[in-house]
Order: sequence, then C-alpha cells, then structure tokens
Amino acid sequence: MAWVLKMDEVIESGLAHDFDASLSGIGQELGAGAYSMSDVLALPIFKQEDSSLPPDSDTKHPPFQYVMCTATSPAVKLHDETLTYLNQGQSYEIRLLDNRKIGDMPEINGKMVKSIIRVVFHDRRLQYTEHQQLEGWKWNRPGDRLLDLDIPMSVGVIDIKTNPSQLNAVEFLWDPGKRTSAFIQVHCISTEFTPRKHGGEKGVPFRIQVDTFKQAEPGEYTDHLHSASCQIKVFKPKGADRKQKTDREKMEKRTAHEKEKYQPSYDTTILTECSPWPDTPTAFVNSSPTPTPAFASTPHNTYSVPDSNSSSPNHQGDGIPQVSGEQLHPSATIQETQQWLLKHRFSTYSRMFSNFSGADLLKLTREDLVQICGPADGIRLYNALKSRSVRPRLTIYVCQEQSRSLQLERQQDSGSGESRNGAIYVYHAIYLEEMAASEVTRKLALVFNIPLHQINQVYRQGPTGIHILVSDQMVQNFEDESCFLVTTIKAENGEGFHIILK
Repeated sequence: MAWVLKMDEVIESGLAHDFDASLSGIGQELGAGAYSMSDVLALPIFKQEDSSLPPDSDTKHPPFQYVMCTATSPAVKLHDETLTYLNQGQSYEIRLLDNRKIGDMPEINGKMVKSIIRVVFHDRRLQYTEHQQLEGWKWNRPGDRLLDLDIPMSVGVIDIKTNPSQLNAVEFLWDPGKRTSAFIQVHCISTEFTPRKHGGEKGVPFRIQVDTFKQAEPGEYTDHLHSASCQIKVFKPKGADRKQKTDREKMEKRTAHEKEKYQPSYDTTILTECSPWPDTPTAFVNSSPTPTPAFASTPHNTYSVPDSNSSSPNHQGDGIPQVSGEQLHPSATIQETQQWLLKHRFSTYSRMFSNFSGADLLKLTREDLVQICGPADGIRLYNALKSRSVRPRLTIYVCQEQSRSLQLERQQDSGSGESRNGAIYVYHAIYLEEMAASEVTRKLALVFNIPLHQINQVYRQGPTGIHILVSDQMVQNFEDESCFLVTTIKAENGEGFHIILK
C-alpha cells in the first residue's frame, strides 16, 4: 500500500513538472523575441484581405471641410452617424474650409472651384424612387423649391445658379483661399414623404451633400475634388428646436451608464466624406449640342421655356402655328399653349404647364390656379383664360337715326303657319369704363367710324328740342342701359360735326 502511495506521488510530481514545462514553453513562444505580428500578417489569408486597403502612406487627406453651424442631436447612439434637426425655411450656415496641407493641389491655388449643394434622401429605398417622390412634391407645392440659397447672408459665393428642373440643388463658385459661407434653406419637411399612419408620423431623414469640382476646361468644372454629407431631419418652423429640447431632456433622465452609449451633442455638424452624387458630373454641365434648360444666374429663381423633352414634341420652334387672338382655345396644342402663356406674361409658369394643352389649362378652376400660382397670378391667369374684361361702369345703346329707314327683315313662323315680316332697328352697345364725356365721344367715334378730331361737340336733346352740352356730370347721371338715337350735323364753320343724342 505504501508502494502504491509513493507511485502516486511520483506520477503527480511528474505531471506537475510536465505542466510547468508546458507553461514555460508557452511563455517563451509568446516572448518578444519569438513573437512577430508581421509574420502573422504575412500569412496569405491576411494578405488577401488587406490587398484592397491603401497603405498608410497613401491615405488621402481631404482637401476641404464643410461645417454646418447647427448642433447635433444628443439622442444618437455612440457608433451611429450624427443627426441634425433643421427648421423648414430657416437659413443655416455651411462653412466651406480649405483643409489642404502645404503643397497639396497647387493647381487650384488662386483659382475658383465649383460646389453643388443638394438635399437628397437618406433612405436607400426612397433614393430609388426619388424622381417620383420629387414629382409628387412639386405637384403639391407648385412653384416652390426644395433647396434655396440665402443670397444676402452668404459670403464669398459667386455665379450662383439654380436649375428649374432640379429643385433640390444649387451650385456656385468660390475661392478656397477666402472665407466662404453658404446659407441654405430647406423647404421640404421630413413628414411629406412618409405614408400616414395611425397615431402620428415619423419623418424620413434627408442628407445635405456638398460636391466640389475643379475646372477641367474653360467654363467646365468636371474634375471631382471632394464630397461630404450629413444626415438631417426637417421640421415645420420651431419644430426642430422643440425636438432638440425633447431629446436633451430625455438624455438628462438617463443614468450615467446609459449615457455612455450615446454620443454628446456637438455645437456644429461636420459633414463626413462620402462618394460623389451619381449624376453630379453631368447634372450642371451642358456637354451636348441639344438645348438644355437655362440656368438663372440672378439671385432670384427664374424659369425658362421648356425645351425638347420626352413628354413634348421636339423642335418646338419649327412650323408652330401662332396663337390667334386673346382667347386660348380648347384645341390649342402644347406649343400653342406655351406661346399663349408667354404672350400674356405667364412665362414664370411655362415650365409648370409644359405638358398642358389648351383643354387641360381651361379645365382648371379658379381655386386650382390660385393654389398653383398664388393668389395674385392665379386670379390674373383665371381672368385671362376666361377672357374676362373689365366690368363696364355704364352701358348705353345708340342707333344712327338715318339708318332707321333700313329695315332688317326676319321671318317668324306664325301660329297659322304663315310668315310675316318684322322690322328691327340696329343699336350698338357702348361700354364705358370711365364716366366722362370724353369717353362717350371716343366710343361714338369708334362705333360710327368717325375720325375723333372731327367731332366738335356732343349734345343731348332736351325738352322742347333744346341741345344740352354733354358734360362729365351728365354722363355720371345717365341711367344704365339708356337708349339714344344719334344724329350728326355739320358744324357752323363747316369743319367737323356735332353729335346729338336724342
């Protein structure tokens, strides 16, 4: 038995020795002299994964930095992208900063670069249907833009351009060596693109993206330099302030441990680098010989006449019949309707009605036009479409006395089937917009084709056949729809005529 116990002790001591030796071996293998991380990274599997990553020496330093002077939300998780709340229509400053190191991009020293600022969808699903989403927004908000530049407040930006076909983008030139600030206004709110749900709506996030280019050829800025963007949500006026306050109060109620999972609210929003917007290089460059919508290089947005596009025939200027008269006819084509709008000083809305024929435009009610064009232009367009002239202040009827002997025959069916002749006397209606004697004289000259300078006086025949000079006060006391027989007599000196109203 003692021998068995002794053997157990020997075995245990041997195992312990082996275990210690194995531990010491591990320690030696992990020592500084034996272990090299580079040897591990040299393995084929790591080489394959790392081949797509640029070496540290090739890491590009961003040439520019864009900072929006608005606080970020405090209710954003630690590793999520920042979120900034904006008020609809409020001006927000974006500072465009030169971030180049000494010697970087010397070709743009002292030269202008072009930046395009746009508001786009953050949600990938909405990006795929962006065109349909924006078309629906334009229909509900005619004449408005999704993004505008506050010109008076902006600093260092020149040659500002907006494209009527791209309501969500503005472009301008700026000098990286000078202070530059662009103040933007976002007019679309996040809930306008959210399906209505019971119990409220959750607005979709947008992105503010800035793409910057240098000049490749004279007048063409197509060489991409830098792009950056940030995530935003847009609320109705004052809504962003309330949302920021609500998020701050919620974070204050959280425990210190919970707060560690959220990033702090920063006073400014730094736009992070991203890929350039897909259509950016060609969106604002006219590289084709075909007509393209003209840009407005003035502070205010102007809309150009629509050109050839997929929804209207090409070559609008060739063989287009001119719109005749003041009235727009239901049979008017799209091109004729466009000409009518231009002729009547509605060129601002020609693009909005670029696909409307005469019948389409005439179907719109007064309320429709007011909603589309605003109260002033909407009422003016409605009156022009309906050919509504100024309502006359007074209407009188006149008939030339010597023409009373001229009878216009008309046949009327009698109850017995026989016809009988009836005589009618031809009167002319005179509509007075001004209650003045000179207006009566002018209208009489037009009706009876008498040169105005040959009419000396206009009299009204009074009791016992006396002639009363027609004055402004007399015209103001004419009864509406009064009837007069008109006689012309030569003046005493033989020059001109007198007109007598009987």
